[in-house]
Amino acid sequence: MIAGRSAAATRQGLLLALASAAAYGTNIVSAQIAGQAGLAGPLLVFYRVFIMLALVLAATLIWRASLKVPARERRALALFGLMSALVGCAYLSSVAFLPVTVAAVVFYTFPILIVLAEPLVTRARFSADRLVVALIAFCGVAMVVGPDFHGLDPRGLALAMAASVFAATQFFAASASATTGLLPKLFWSHLLILPVTLAIVQATSGLLPPQSLALAPLAVAVTIGGYLAGFLLQVLALARVAPGAAGLAFCAEPVFAVAVAAIVLGERVGLMQYAGGGLVVAAIMANVILEQKLRRPAAA
Repeated sequence: MIAGRSAAATRQGLLLALASAAAYGTNIVSAQIAGQAGLAGPLLVFYRVFIMLALVLAATLIWRASLKVPARERRALALFGLMSALVGCAYLSSVAFLPVTVAAVVFYTFPILIVLAEPLVTRARFSADRLVVALIAFCGVAMVVGPDFHGLDPRGLALAMAASVFAATQFFAASASATTGLLPKLFWSHLLILPVTLAIVQATSGLLPPQSLALAPLAVAVTIGGYLAGFLLQVLALARVAPGAAGLAFCAEPVFAVAVAAIVLGERVGLMQYAGGGLVVAAIMANVILEQKLRRPAAA
């Protein structure tokens, strides 16, 4: 399905993926600020999912849109919703046993998993060039995040690796449901995500009333807005570009997060992080060039 996309759609998809990574990166920093004000991560996850579902329902009623899903894509959409929920669950749970930096590095192996699995899951041919680019991007992410390998817990490693597998599966599921409309895709996926996040909140911090969000209104607004924009842009991107190319673009997320943290929180950025950011940018540029080269034979 994606193989038949035009080069223009592919470029648009890559730009949307980068914009999504930027939104998610901003979302991480604001969530940290909200956490310092006493608002736990699972609580923010629940409310952002709830708000997304409410907005989609409102848009559906206003535009009288259909929420119908093509029969051939219902399984893929259900898998997309389930994986979207499990990614957050596993990643969020991993940091209870691991330093955040280690969890991030393990999690960002998902672009490599996508590149390796793409020939098995889709009709795409294996590309050694793309695998090299993915490894370069991963090294860049590791340098940007700067992992501390002390105090590793097998439970945390297993959860972070599970989140990586879930993220890779999420990308393939989104690609397999590319012709499903935007509103039905957002509605049905979040209808699956909501009960999972509610269960996590009840098992961890407990569900606080909406008034509690006033403890850090600006940080909450940026966190929720960053998620809404990021998820929307991610869905749009994966309808236009192959999972492998999109996954590599998302390696920019921690780079954006570190840059925003440096500007907003005044965190110091060292030479190693600058070098890692440069590697990620170089890998993304190589990914764009490689995608254009792969498109030329198809166009011919």
